[in-house]
Formats: sequence, C-alpha cells, structure tokens
Amino acid sequence: MKTNSNSRIIVALDLPTGKAALDLAATLVPEFNFFKVGSSLFCAEGFPIIQSLQRMGASIFLDLKLHDIPEQVRKTASIIGAFGVDMISVHCFGGDAMLRAAKEGVTEGAKRANAKPPQVVGVTVLTSLDESDLLALGVKESVEAEVSILAGLAQAAGLDGVVASPREIELIKRQAGNDFIIVTPGIRPGSADTADQKRVLSPSQAIDAGATYLVVGRPITAAANPRSAALKIAWETGV
Repeated sequence: MKTNSNSRIIVALDLPTGKAALDLAATLVPEFNFFKVGSSLFCAEGFPIIQSLQRMGASIFLDLKLHDIPEQVRKTASIIGAFGVDMISVHCFGGDAMLRAAKEGVTEGAKRANAKPPQVVGVTVLTSLDESDLLALGVKESVEAEVSILAGLAQAAGLDGVVASPREIELIKRQAGNDFIIVTPGIRPGSADTADQKRVLSPSQAIDAGATYLVVGRPITAAANPRSAALKIAWETGV
C-alpha cells in the first residue's frame, strides 16, 4: 500500500462516471492517493477504473460490501484478489463461513496473480442506520451492542478489520486491540450536511477516538475546490 502524510484519508469516488472520478483523483494525487471505488462506480466502469487509478500511483479500497452464500463470495473474492487492490469490504451479517470464504478467496486470487492479498474489512452497521432502523429489521440489540457482536465475528473469522461509524471506534478498540483496522465513514467536518448519514463525527474526533482510516466523500467531492477541502481536513486532523 502506498503511503504519504495523508494516507489515512480515503477519498470516496462516489461519482457518476469514470471520467469524473479520474478528473477528481488527478487534482488530489500525490498528496492524497487512497481512493474508495464503490458499487456504483465499479458497475459503471468495471476493472478499467481500478487500473487507471493504479497508474496514478493510487491505493484502492474496493467497497462492494460482498454479501452472499460463502461459495459465491469466495469465487468473487478470488477474482478481486487478482486485481491488485489494497482493501475490500464484506458484510459481517453474512456470517462466519462467508467471512472466512472471503479471506480465502482473496488469498487464492492474489496468489494466482502473484499479487499481495488485499486487506478484508467487515461492514458492521451502516452509518445510515440507527436503533429504530435496526428494530424495524428485527434486531433488538442497541447499535453499540450489535457493532460489538459483528466486530467480534469479523475478528474471529480472521478479517483485518471492520467498517464502523466513528461513534463505535473506542468500543471496537477496547474489544479488538490496536492492530485491528477500523475504517470509518460518516465523517462530516464542521457544519457539513449529514445527508443520509445518521451516526457521524468530525474528522478530528474520529482520529482522536482511534480510527485507522477516514472515508470522506461529499465533503471533498462536492466541494467547490476539492483539493482545498481535502487539505483542510488533513490539516484539522493532523494525519
């Protein structure tokens, strides 16, 4: 994984076209060189968008949130493992066998391509959900309790870390230790609009709590000057 002084900030390229994503990325590298490619951009552009970003020297978090029966996840993860990306995501709700299959799959694919296996992180509870949403889904645990259960499941299955809201960082750190990666979306600097995010903190609060990586999308991508917005966030957090 490439590193620089801002490598803990993952810029979410949740943009409608590959051109828009690449144009934005070009304004941010080399100071910011870690990008999230989500399901919409990947479905629109496929593997070529990853290759284009890699040619810029970027690290890639392929955030497809895999969630299927274990064998299908293993097959998909094996394909992804050959892409040379740095991190992928799976849904913890897929269960122990599925999480282990994801880890096995990326290892198989990376070996086949003579590449380094990507880190695998498990999505706990989406930052767009709160306790009322969990209750509607039949989950009677509090958000914190459910995140704790899912983080424990991910760690036991051998995953490298989890994706969780910044509000659960300290809980996960106490439970899983400092080596367990915590990727935190739901980052909103200052008075930024929270939009569809419900469990948010500022970048500095998330870093202080112990986040490994911050995923920042609209506060950068929708800014009038994305580069200036990214530099301001980096300055505020000291990463």
